[in-house]
Amino acid sequence: MLETHSLAEHQPKLGEFGFAGDDHVVPYEVAPLDVRGRTVQLGPMLDAILSRHEYPEPVARLLAEACVLTVLLGTSLKFEGKFILQARTDGPVDMLVADFTTPHSLRAYARFDADRLQALIGSGEISQEKLLGAGVLALTIDQGAHTQRYQGIVQLDGTSLEEAARTYFRQSEQIPTDLRMSVAKLVTPGPGGPREQWRAGGILAQFLPQAPERMRVPDISGGDGDPRDVAHEPADNSWRELLALLATIEPTELIDPTVGAERLLYRLFHEQGVRVFRGVPVADQCSCSREKIRGILEGFSAEEIKDSTEDGGIHVACEFCSTQYDFDPAEFAAE
Repeated sequence: MLETHSLAEHQPKLGEFGFAGDDHVVPYEVAPLDVRGRTVQLGPMLDAILSRHEYPEPVARLLAEACVLTVLLGTSLKFEGKFILQARTDGPVDMLVADFTTPHSLRAYARFDADRLQALIGSGEISQEKLLGAGVLALTIDQGAHTQRYQGIVQLDGTSLEEAARTYFRQSEQIPTDLRMSVAKLVTPGPGGPREQWRAGGILAQFLPQAPERMRVPDISGGDGDPRDVAHEPADNSWRELLALLATIEPTELIDPTVGAERLLYRLFHEQGVRVFRGVPVADQCSCSREKIRGILEGFSAEEIKDSTEDGGIHVACEFCSTQYDFDPAEFAAE
């Protein structure tokens, strides 16, 4: 499991500019356009998460996007809590889960049907939309015990995660939002030969003018307004300029380590002027523990403990980090 880097390690010296580097979400502001957002490049942390399960490449790419989206949204939380992304579908990849626990912990898992996935690969028609099929994407904010969860649900029916995220912001938060995400394998030379490493990146931008009427969007299709399928975007020149700038991003720019978050932001907004804030580190850290699993087992009946016993022991593996916990059934015999 990777350890997060402390902020002190990335503290620039006097007269120097500190680049956040991999596995740091970088907040930014473009005041002339009334835009705020975040951007990230995930490197070693993402590679560890995906390599741990040896996912087939199409599944790994899909889960990588889920990780990017989760950290972009999760690092915006201003309180102790958790942001959870969960997709349940009827496609070959029938479940995606990624959750971010403040201040910096990410974990992720994908479940898929190997036979259906292989059939889809063999058909030559593989795409994110076909991998997911129809279902729902739930985005949940959990502030912990004694608080009510906030959850936004978006239908997945031939849509990508990127497009589903735009729909979430339009319907749930009603904030004009756009984003771009990219996933790739980076081949690096090494003493044992070339090595492939997963990388992913993304940028999210939100239009937040002081005058609320400037960010007003048309009614959602099918609502009280125009029933036509119109673009749900504010008719504001600043927002249109932002969309035009984001459209110039090449997928490679989002994952290229020689570009990085700060250079990408400069390329996009140097004419308007962009303010970049200190990067927020994210780490491959699972929230499972022996104590938590033991607490669950203590709630089992004697019959359930017996049914859970195999080869003389109870063996529980975390689906996220693959850590296995072994227990002696006798520990629970008197409980």
